[in-house]
Amino acid sequence: MDKLTLAERMSDETAMSRRAFLHGTGLLLGFALTGASAEPVFAAPASRIVENEVTGTFAPNGFIRIDPIGAVTLVMPMVEMGQGVYTSLSMLLAEELELRLDQIQVQHAPPNHALYANSIIGIQNTGGSASVRAFWTPLRQAGAVGRNLLITAAAKRWNVDPAACRARDGVVLDSTGSKHLSYGELADAAAKLPVPPVANVKLKDPKDFRLIGTRAKRIDSAMKVDGRALFGIDTRLPGMKVAAVAISPVLGGKAKTIDEKAALTVRGVRQVVNVDEAVAVVADHMAAAKKGLEAAAITWEDGPNSKVSSADIVKQLAQESHRPGAVARNVGDAGKALAEAAQRVDAVYQVPFLAHAAMEPMNCTVHLQQDRCDIWVGTQAPTITQSLVAELTGLPKDVVKIHNHLIGGGFGRRLEADGTVLAVKIAKHVDGPVKVIWSREEDIQHDMYRPYYLDRLSAGLDATGKPVAWMHRIAGSSVMARYYPPYVKDGLDPDAVEAAAEPPYALPNIHVDFVRVEPPGVRTSWWRGVGPTHNVFVVESFIDELAHAAKQDPVAYRKGLLGHNPRALAVLSLAAEKAGWGSSLPPRHGRGISVQFAYGSYTSQVAEVHVAPDGSVRVNRVVCAIDCGMYVNPDTIEAQVQGGTLFGLTAALHGSITFKDGRVEQSNFDTYLPMRIDEVPVVETHLVKNAEAPGGVGEAPTAIVSAAVTNAIFAATGKRLRSLPIDTNSLKSSS
Repeated sequence: MDKLTLAERMSDETAMSRRAFLHGTGLLLGFALTGASAEPVFAAPASRIVENEVTGTFAPNGFIRIDPIGAVTLVMPMVEMGQGVYTSLSMLLAEELELRLDQIQVQHAPPNHALYANSIIGIQNTGGSASVRAFWTPLRQAGAVGRNLLITAAAKRWNVDPAACRARDGVVLDSTGSKHLSYGELADAAAKLPVPPVANVKLKDPKDFRLIGTRAKRIDSAMKVDGRALFGIDTRLPGMKVAAVAISPVLGGKAKTIDEKAALTVRGVRQVVNVDEAVAVVADHMAAAKKGLEAAAITWEDGPNSKVSSADIVKQLAQESHRPGAVARNVGDAGKALAEAAQRVDAVYQVPFLAHAAMEPMNCTVHLQQDRCDIWVGTQAPTITQSLVAELTGLPKDVVKIHNHLIGGGFGRRLEADGTVLAVKIAKHVDGPVKVIWSREEDIQHDMYRPYYLDRLSAGLDATGKPVAWMHRIAGSSVMARYYPPYVKDGLDPDAVEAAAEPPYALPNIHVDFVRVEPPGVRTSWWRGVGPTHNVFVVESFIDELAHAAKQDPVAYRKGLLGHNPRALAVLSLAAEKAGWGSSLPPRHGRGISVQFAYGSYTSQVAEVHVAPDGSVRVNRVVCAIDCGMYVNPDTIEAQVQGGTLFGLTAALHGSITFKDGRVEQSNFDTYLPMRIDEVPVVETHLVKNAEAPGGVGEAPTAIVSAAVTNAIFAATGKRLRSLPIDTNSLKSSS
């Protein structure tokens, strides 16, 4: 996974002309399309797009295909993993192309950085709460170009001025409304027109939006409910075998003994494959594969990481955190201001390794042949996956076919291609297609974890309690240095310091730095955001500490530091108002607040909790105010706030991956606990409407909720929690 840098992964992408001429009928619009998968996601068969050419279409771009029968297909650049992106991006296109949402079909885009790169991230992948932000303008422009061409084609047929025509619901009408032509009837003529420069095509004024900003039903819901929607794990192919896999429990280990004979005696088992770090039992079906894997009675040679423990990792972080790091921000003279402050506050915060534990465990189906390799998988990073498979097999990239699927929970786990690489290693030894499925235990114990971070903070307050100095050192792993090396400059991982380097508050003297510490025997990666998921907890908890030291109300204290930041101040005020901040609560109940700017959005949450005498914590209510700029679908945003809040709350209450003797101690949902339904609080969402550019939503509530909860626990008990998950033993009542 480390061998290819971002630049290397992108360098050999096929350069596409802005305009490609192909014969026949139909109109295709977007950014030069080639190689779209012939497999529809929620559409009728897309038989006109095959392999590496588009037959029967005019192709100036790559987002939209309009068939002669009038079917409109959006070639979807992002992948759906529950966040509603198929609906929101379809709404952007439909708005400008003048279609109803139900008139659009969705089809996965092929791997191609040049055509489908997420402009915020820099490559083609789905993450960073960036899908709407990245495609807000390009998809609307593509739709507007299409509308322009279709109207022009109709005007030519009627011999009228295009300005006298209008489009609505897939039809172009003349000024009287008496003449009309469907998009299908116009597609062939529109395909023969010169494509206008994007800059010359006017986008709709937001006041004229008919779809954007409305509550649209998810286009994928019905098929997910009735079972027609296909996830990677649903792949079925003629002659396909199924493989259960056991991976070395210690990173870097390998199999020592395998009872292959016993495994092969299990009915349905076809072969045992030993590849580097893993052993796979290949069978006719999953039950046989699992029985064969158990019968194989594998023992392991642990390798160099057999002594790794959580205690040693934390000790290493604590030691390294005393040395200066790469400077993320330095304004004024924080050291001098701290020395001269009327009051000083110091704290050390820690957050643990976290697993993703998506409901769909890791899986990948591979059919490796002499001249091609087909991959059926749900991946957030199709181009990186394709490049790594090409490197592993020695095949040209253009014969490595990624058949992307819906994802049953990504959270950043499927930005990594390790599962696919392992499946291809196994497929090298299997004749025909093989589906490799990880058990829940393998999934949790061989994840790529959210890093463990240890933070040191010091602040100085003046006589009125205002902060005059702020010093924050972050020590932990750098995911970016491995995944996107060009983004790390002078040792600074911009993701690791996000929401810490630029806190929303007025801090006249601030110094923030980052110390990279890579733990032995542990692989780290993205986890529904990385930097903000720990930095917001730290910053917002510490601000609460300063408010307490200044003997001020936490909301009033924050307001005094946000006068320069009206959007942050607005969400803070709205969340506090809607939560009834300041109203009385019963004993051992408390409210806590947090504020953040991350992923391009401003968010504030208030959590209301009850801490029982035995220390158990119940979160009764979470109120969220979010300013994500001009929003597309309020219904999806509310769902994202609810899901993201519960994802973050699960981690705050229960989440922790620990190591002993090089092994992960957690294995399934009995030891890596998800939030149970009876623990789920009411989650309220309040949107701030404005005309700002869209911000991201999916990761924002995950990052902010833990601080709101621990601040509420302090309000209820007077006990400050500086580490996660929440230690309920420390909260027991002494009375």
